[in-house]
Amino acid sequence: MAANNVAGRGKTVPEILALAFGAIYLLVGVVGFFVTGFDDFFAHDTNETLLGFEINGMHNVVHILIGVAGLVLGRTLAGARTYGWLLAVGYGAAFIYGLLAINKEWDFLSINTADNVLHILTAVVGLVIALLPVRNAVDSRTTR
Repeated sequence: MAANNVAGRGKTVPEILALAFGAIYLLVGVVGFFVTGFDDFFAHDTNETLLGFEINGMHNVVHILIGVAGLVLGRTLAGARTYGWLLAVGYGAAFIYGLLAINKEWDFLSINTADNVLHILTAVVGLVIALLPVRNAVDSRTTR
């Protein structure tokens, strides 16, 4: 039986990080709709912020999708690793997009500098989730 499927096995650090980031992003996406409402999903320069991060409806949807993915994929180590790569690549691309899109009319996610900082940090966390070495759990019952 693979280590990923052993009943009673504790969560690894990558799994915990994937679940935590999933929960945080899901919460941010849901709370974001209390700030933006549900109209004009692709508004540019909304001046609607959540903790200093500019958002619009589409930005909220992306956060919800990233959050749900973390909660679903974070249940296994293989899933958490996949989520880590999705964060690294997706948020790395979002960082590059943000560098190009800030203050442009075509910025459909309404990105600001704080968003860019968060995006590159999330990409780094994704790499940690994807690449962090994990020790196999030792069951003391089998060593006697």
